Amino acid sequence: MTRILGGFAALLGIMISLAGAAKAQTAAAEPAVSNAPQDDTKGPSTKEWVRVQQNDSGEPVAMQVAIVRYEGTPPGARRPVTVDLIGAVHVGDAAYYRRLDRRFRQYDALLYELVAPQGTIIPRDQKASTRNPLGAIQGGMKSMLELEHQLERVDYTQPNFVHADMSPDELFAKMDERGEGLVQMYFRLLGQGIAMQSEQTAKGESFDADLIGALFARDRARKLKIAMAKQMTQMDVFLSAFDGEDGSTLITERNIVALKVLSREIEGGKRKLGVFYGAGHLNDMDERLRTDFGMEPTKQWWLNAWDLRPKSQRRRGR
Repeated sequence: MTRILGGFAALLGIMISLAGAAKAQTAAAEPAVSNAPQDDTKGPSTKEWVRVQQNDSGEPVAMQVAIVRYEGTPPGARRPVTVDLIGAVHVGDAAYYRRLDRRFRQYDALLYELVAPQGTIIPRDQKASTRNPLGAIQGGMKSMLELEHQLERVDYTQPNFVHADMSPDELFAKMDERGEGLVQMYFRLLGQGIAMQSEQTAKGESFDADLIGALFARDRARKLKIAMAKQMTQMDVFLSAFDGEDGSTLITERNIVALKVLSREIEGGKRKLGVFYGAGHLNDMDERLRTDFGMEPTKQWWLNAWDLRPKSQRRRGR
C-alpha cells in the first residue's frame, strides 16, 4: 500500500507540473513573504526551479518558483535579446498570479503552454474544466490546498500572449509515433515514483506519513501544502528520469514546439521575451537555450507561489 501511495503521489505531482496538457475549454533566512521578486545574490542556478524557503528556525515559510533570464544573440536575431524562463506550478496563491500578470505585461512576447487547438482563446476569468482528468485533479488540489487555479487568475487575453504548444491531435499523434501509450506512461511514472520513494525512505523521510498526518491536522490545508511543496522540489529530478535518454512527448516534443515559436518571435524582431511553462520543462529548455540559441543565464529571481506560514502570522503581516 505504501508503494502504491508513493507512486500515486508522484503521479499527482507530475500532473500538477504538467497541468498545461489540459484543454482550456474542457534553506535560509526569513524570506520577504510579500510576493515581491527576490534577486538571487548567488547568481542563476538553472538546476533548481522550485524550492522551499525556511526561516531561521528551520520552518517552511514559502514555496518559491524561479525566473531565470538568458541573454545573447541567437540565430535569426538582428540584435541581442533576453529570454526569461518563468516556472509555473498551475495552482498558487492569488498574490502570485497578480505578480505574474504585472510582469507579463513587460514582455514583447509571452509564450505560454496549453495543449489546445491553434487559435484557442482563453476568456478572462475562465473556470478550470472538471471534464478531463487533469482539470478535475487541479480543481481538487485548488480546493484542498486553498489555492487559486492558473487558468482562472492569469489574463490570457493580453495582446502579447503567444500560444506555444501542441494541439491535442499533435500530442496524441506524437505519442503514437513514439509508442507512448497511456499504460506504458503510467508504469513508467509508477516506477519512477517507487524509486523516488525509496530514496526518501533512505533519508528517513516519508511523503505518505506527511500526507496522512496532514489530513488529520487542524490546519490541514497548510500541512498538505508543506507536504506537496517538498514533493514539488524533487519534480525536476523525477521528470529528468522519467524523460529518459530519448526524451518524451510530454516534455521533449512540447519543448521543441515551444522553442520553434520562440525562434519565430525572435526572427520577427521581438527582443524581450518570456516563456511561461511548467517547472518540469525548464531543465530541458535551459539546455536548448544554451546549445541551440547560444544564450547564457545572467540573472535569477524567486517568486513566492505558496505561502506556507500559519494563518495567524499572515494576518499579522509577519
